[in-house]
Amino acid sequence: MKKLQIIALSLLIIGACKNGEKKSDAFGNFEAVETIVSSETAGKLLSMEVKQGDQLETDGLIAQIDTTEIILKKLQTEAQLVASDTKKQNVTAQINVLKEQKKNVQTTQQRIAKMFADQAATQQQMDDINGQLNVLDKQVSATNTQFQLIASEMEVVKRQLDLLNEQLTKCQIKSPNKGTVLETYLETGELATPGKPVLKMADLSNLELKVYVSGAQLSNVKLGNEVKVMIDSGAKEMQSLSGKISWISSESEFTPKIIQTKEERVKLMYAVKIVVPNDGSLKIGMPGEIVFGPS
Repeated sequence: MKKLQIIALSLLIIGACKNGEKKSDAFGNFEAVETIVSSETAGKLLSMEVKQGDQLETDGLIAQIDTTEIILKKLQTEAQLVASDTKKQNVTAQINVLKEQKKNVQTTQQRIAKMFADQAATQQQMDDINGQLNVLDKQVSATNTQFQLIASEMEVVKRQLDLLNEQLTKCQIKSPNKGTVLETYLETGELATPGKPVLKMADLSNLELKVYVSGAQLSNVKLGNEVKVMIDSGAKEMQSLSGKISWISSESEFTPKIIQTKEERVKLMYAVKIVVPNDGSLKIGMPGEIVFGPS
């Protein structure tokens, strides 16, 4: 049996030599950076705007969640803001009235003080007018405190409106980046919940070919290097593309159990990713090969 295997392997090597084909340095499959888009809020989907295969732009609308409850809360909060603003205007009017009264009392105080200096007014009259002025000062101070409380309440209501507006924004599920819809997980009328996937998308303008190289090949692998990428283009033909190394694994895929010999260390494989511009011929999962250095 071993003799037959050796003969078969010899025939394969001889055939490859006769064909004169250059052996590829590594093999792998194409991948894409996939993005799972989820909902940030709970609610029923009023509409699902996209389907599998659609092209999305950044911030493109994916789905709309029912906003009825949030809008009602917003209307209620806006009504509270209007009521607080009316109270604020009333307090402002009260302060203005008190200030006008204080101005009149001060005029009277000056007149009585002059009469008192001429002994035409009594001490009781001076005490009364000074008492009226003190009461007005305290009323103005108390009314100003009320004004400040209402202003603080209005700020709280405004922040509640900001929160509701943010919730309304999150009811529109939008695309985080440009890409193609690979899968959808929800349909119109279904319930969306925070963190529940709505769709999966990926930018297919550039795909990554993930291949595995041995430790002996690492000297030919450097970030940014151009490599020759080959894909199937028919039954027996290969199409050549250009790619650039974008990532090299810092660890081997197969960790040795004990110290190994030099020959055994060749079996350690390192993952490498090559970015390849996609003209539409590349698909996720498609096999590919690479050749280091000039072809």
